[in-house]
Amino acid sequence: MNDLGFKKEPVKESASLATVNEARAVAEVQSAYIIAKKFPRNQHESYVNMMDACKRPMLAEQAMYAYPRGGQLVTGPSIRLAESMAQYWGNLDCGVREVSQNNGVSVAEAYAIDLQTNTRVVKVFHVKHERHSRKGVTKLKDPRDIYELVANQGARRLRACILAIIPGDVTDGAVSQCRKTLESSDVPIVEQVRNMVSAFDTLGIKVNHLEKRLGHNLDAIIPQEIVTLKSIYKSIKDGMSKREDFFDIQSKVEEHSKEDLKQLITKNKKESTNGSEEKS
Repeated sequence: MNDLGFKKEPVKESASLATVNEARAVAEVQSAYIIAKKFPRNQHESYVNMMDACKRPMLAEQAMYAYPRGGQLVTGPSIRLAESMAQYWGNLDCGVREVSQNNGVSVAEAYAIDLQTNTRVVKVFHVKHERHSRKGVTKLKDPRDIYELVANQGARRLRACILAIIPGDVTDGAVSQCRKTLESSDVPIVEQVRNMVSAFDTLGIKVNHLEKRLGHNLDAIIPQEIVTLKSIYKSIKDGMSKREDFFDIQSKVEEHSKEDLKQLITKNKKESTNGSEEKS
């Protein structure tokens, strides 16, 4: 009851807020399309700006990832390069958003839209709120952990969406320029190798693992091999692949298991030998 004695009706604030947000989103999309039509991209200018960006060592070092497939090493543009390309290509709306979250599962979508041609690529995916490790499966409860998990899973889909919009020859040109930038680095190879070894060491990958993959000592490494190893490092660090996909690395659990098995075999041999001696 209010001061005048009339019954107050509950205000549906959540519904009103949702309506306002929906209207705002529609207005933003419409204005983006209008601006794109009014100021269309200059493809030649966009391409030149993109190539200039790929000449920056910091971007080039994060531009590619690698993963094994069918016994061969496959490389491709990373999400960092894809995002940079989207920025310089212009008039392209892209991102990752969570659609719903119920019963320990998030439904999200990654999307990329060319605002000039109205070409749209969307990938919907489900993410269980779980973290898998060698110790087992851990259920995630912290909202920040869940957000980071969804964002990590979404980055892979976002990359695919962006690359589906930007012409393939443009992507190939950017990847090629990044390779040239890395191969013609002003940083001495000795220092590059030292930095690379330190970076791999944080992942538990040692010098002997690197040399075994290369088939020779690091002293004989060439720029092209450094580029490949950096792509592998990027892939492992971003969770696109595992160490064991590229290097002959055994986990501590496996090493302990093998050691325990050896000790058990040795113990059984001793017991069987002692038993034979007692019978004789």
